[in-house]
Amino acid sequence: MRRAALSALRPLSWRRWTRAAPGERLRVRVLLQNAHGTGGTIRTVLNLCGHLTRDHDIEIVSALRRSRRPFFAIPLGATVTYADDRFAPKGGTARLLSRLPSVLTPVDEASFRLMSMWTDVCLLRALYRSPADVVIGTRPSLNLLAAELAPRAAVTIGQDHMSLDSYKPALHRQVVRRYRRLTAVTVLTEAARAGYEQALAGSGVRVVRIPNAAPPLPGRPSRRADKVVLAAGRLVANKGFDTLIRAFAPIAAEHPDWTLRIFGRGVRRDRLGALITELGLAGRVELRPVTRDLHGEMARASIYALSSRREGMPMVIIEAMGMGLAVVSFDCPHGPAELISHGRDGLLVPNGDADALTAALRALIEDRGLRDRLGEQAALSARAHDLEHIGPRWSRLLSGLHPSAGASRDAGPVADGTDLSVSGRDR
Repeated sequence: MRRAALSALRPLSWRRWTRAAPGERLRVRVLLQNAHGTGGTIRTVLNLCGHLTRDHDIEIVSALRRSRRPFFAIPLGATVTYADDRFAPKGGTARLLSRLPSVLTPVDEASFRLMSMWTDVCLLRALYRSPADVVIGTRPSLNLLAAELAPRAAVTIGQDHMSLDSYKPALHRQVVRRYRRLTAVTVLTEAARAGYEQALAGSGVRVVRIPNAAPPLPGRPSRRADKVVLAAGRLVANKGFDTLIRAFAPIAAEHPDWTLRIFGRGVRRDRLGALITELGLAGRVELRPVTRDLHGEMARASIYALSSRREGMPMVIIEAMGMGLAVVSFDCPHGPAELISHGRDGLLVPNGDADALTAALRALIEDRGLRDRLGEQAALSARAHDLEHIGPRWSRLLSGLHPSAGASRDAGPVADGTDLSVSGRDR
């Protein structure tokens, strides 16, 4: 059904629009799953869009609107279009199509259960309702949409916030096959770049590594005096909070004045609560709801722990380092090792090794000097991810990919590490 739908819809991409004239502001359309959501991808995309509004006309197309208020602030200067607005009245056709599964979202994509055939119709309306010079997807389903159905005159960029080897086999095959239609793929880590360069060899697609940018950090950094270990994220299996809780159990017995606080929401909340009770950690491990003031909570903690089984480039590590926390993380694929220099600005432990995580937490808790040294250096290391460093790399990428783009205020030689590697011959 998906192949048939794409074949039937592909003539839409032949629609001709006038490109921006040299020196004009580019019309950039950014496809986002849920602009009102809470995830790290949403935060970093909104952060980037705010920067790009300096030189370009930015429209954020949110595939869904599932809450009335945005969790993160929508950047000034950017417009937001809600494709499938769950708060808008629906006619009979819309209600019928809302009951049918999406044919444009791959079944193996994590967002499939949230999408419907009505969402497909709404996304296509948003994609074609007005001209765009650049279309940027921010997850596999939206990257595939841009690759298959974006107007041919538009530059198409697929952001991968994970890595190619993290996808299930069926989705992996679609990504490798269809991303060849994109102009560029952007990734967060060197490992992800290597994977895509190999998979897309000969296609002419540019594979570009640009790390996530951190938002400005409000207030003062942590003094690392509060006896709190902090963690945050969706309460799902991949985040490994069950392992973190087990690793903290010996610490709770040895240091009864220390607390582990986990902020988040998700399907594993009840299971994690039961584990806390089972291990006798009630009052010592706190499951707290998502907070709009995570930076404030970081300022009231001393250690940040990341226990994920797999990551892209975890935004929360960058923010914790920027707030001066001593960070301990599993060395999981692929991001933490590219953010943390072990023993210099944080600690890395073997992936999934609960005993090693316990030992690292114990070392930080019992050695205030080590905690302070790592935290102070972490704050310095995190400056490389300031938006003023990362944002210009995106501006240069857009200027380099679009033939009509004039030099932006950020433009200049690509001397800051933005890699414009091309997989195969350039288009």
